[in-house]
Amino acid sequence: MVSHLLDTESFGFVATDLARLIRAEFDRRIAAAGLGLTAGEARALVHVARAGPVRQAVLAERMGVEAMTLCGFLDRLEAGGWVRRSVDPADRRAKLTDLTGAADDVLVKIRAVADAIRQDAAGSLDPAAWDAMMAGIKAARANLAAARETAARQVDVPA
Repeated sequence: MVSHLLDTESFGFVATDLARLIRAEFDRRIAAAGLGLTAGEARALVHVARAGPVRQAVLAERMGVEAMTLCGFLDRLEAGGWVRRSVDPADRRAKLTDLTGAADDVLVKIRAVADAIRQDAAGSLDPAAWDAMMAGIKAARANLAAARETAARQVDVPA
């Protein structure tokens, strides 16, 4: 058995555990908030707000969900008046998703849920330590995104 050779407190394990805990807490608190949308719909709405007008396929990839799963979320968000979908002028087969003005109120409430989770996660951590941790996590994200982009370019280069 080689599990004793694994460092279960490594960056990957800790980041995965933290993401799992945040997601579970977000799901629980969104359900309790009575916003009229599911946690998946709330995540989709936040991602649309973050990305601006974006193709559904890009949005699904960023969220790490299947296109059909996202489509269900967007159908319900559109029916609720929070998002609108339009034809992408660059590719008429693709749809762009964007927020409506009606999304503002619910996004404020979602932000309050997220802020409360962040406060609980920070606990008694010194604000300067929190800021340093966030800077480090953002740098790690940027480094991995750059490495991924470099690898993708290398694959696209003909041999």
